Formats: sequence, C-alpha cells, structure tokens
Amino acid sequence: MPQGLDEWVEGYRLAWENADAEGAAALFTPDATYRSNIFEEAHQGRAGIEDYWRNVTATQGEVRVRMGRPFADGHRVAVEWWTTMDVAGEAVTLPGCLLLEFDDDWLCRSLREYWQFAD
Repeated sequence: MPQGLDEWVEGYRLAWENADAEGAAALFTPDATYRSNIFEEAHQGRAGIEDYWRNVTATQGEVRVRMGRPFADGHRVAVEWWTTMDVAGEAVTLPGCLLLEFDDDWLCRSLREYWQFAD
C-alpha cells in the first residue's frame, strides 16, 4: 500500500477524533467533492468540506475511529471504518465505508461515504 495512502487514512482518523475540520479539509484537493449522503448534494472544495466537518462534528463527543485495511486499485481506494461516539448524550456506533479517488500527491479528489447507525 502506498505510504501516502497510509498517511491519508491516519490523517482522516485523527481529524475525526479531534473534530479538526481544517485538518480534514487539508486532506483534499482544492476542487474536491465530498458526498456524505447519497440523498444530498456533494460538498464542494476545501471550504465546503471544512464547513461540513465543522457542523457535523459539533454534536459529536468521545469519538473513537477504527479504520480498516484500505483496498487500492491505483488511485481508487475503498476503506471501511467503525466509529463509536456520544451524540447528544447517547452512545452511538456508526460503521461505514469510504470510496475515494486520489491525485498523484495522495490528496483526495472525490469521496463518497456510506454509513448506517448500528442497532
């Protein structure tokens, strides 16, 4: 697995655990798209991604993220994740998957995310 990919996955994990919207946005190309919900429009560019992260992490506490082993085909990657957190005082488990496309510098050009609250 490319070193840049390992660093990206770890950076994503740390950004989420630390509610670091700026750090998360820095993992993406300036014109990246980030689709967090298939029923909503994608967040556009670093500013859009940073705004999304700032809003979504504002209600999350005690976040712990485990990232699975990425599967890569060139610059296209899939990686599963599992998150536990408190949302509005309730313990939540959230498994999901990221479908990613990277540029040559291992900045993400496109992210599609699938997730579901666990029962």
